[in-house]
Amino acid sequence: MTDEPARWTRATVYPDMWLDPADDPRNREGTSPDGELATLQDFLADYRLTLRLKCEGLDPEQLARRSVPPSTMSLLGLLRHLAEAERDWRNWISDGAPLPKLYGARDADFDGAVAEQRVVDEAYENLEREQAATDAALAAHPDLGVRLGKDAISVRELLVHRIEEYARHCGHADLLRECVDGRVGQ
Repeated sequence: MTDEPARWTRATVYPDMWLDPADDPRNREGTSPDGELATLQDFLADYRLTLRLKCEGLDPEQLARRSVPPSTMSLLGLLRHLAEAERDWRNWISDGAPLPKLYGARDADFDGAVAEQRVVDEAYENLEREQAATDAALAAHPDLGVRLGKDAISVRELLVHRIEEYARHCGHADLLRECVDGRVGQ
């Protein structure tokens, strides 16, 4: 007997996919966006949605489960971490005093990811709010070459960094989700 969940997918067309293409909200009809800014924003939106899909349908205990020991990482911790990262990215492009941390000390985003509905709800609310605030701050600078903040980071570099961060953590979310309930797929 094992505690490992059986591997499964909701997809019926391609067994290595998360959802069937017709059901996948990341699949859009038509051509890809025109221009570099629109393309970067499209990739970021898809990775954000992928993270939400990986968390969908899980209860607080499953979201908070640290399923790849000895790591403290959990799906809920990833939601909290990315909210913290969005806030920190605004600090990168600001000339003012830094915004305070959402969750406090280093690793508090993961350490405080406990199996309580209130913590889950707060994580989603914080992530949505911080994403919108960073998006709004960057929308004021449509020129990707503009350099912002004390370290003069370009808007392009920040957008690429955001995509990289979400993509990396979506890979983590793949493994975490499979360990939680066995669900697999891209």
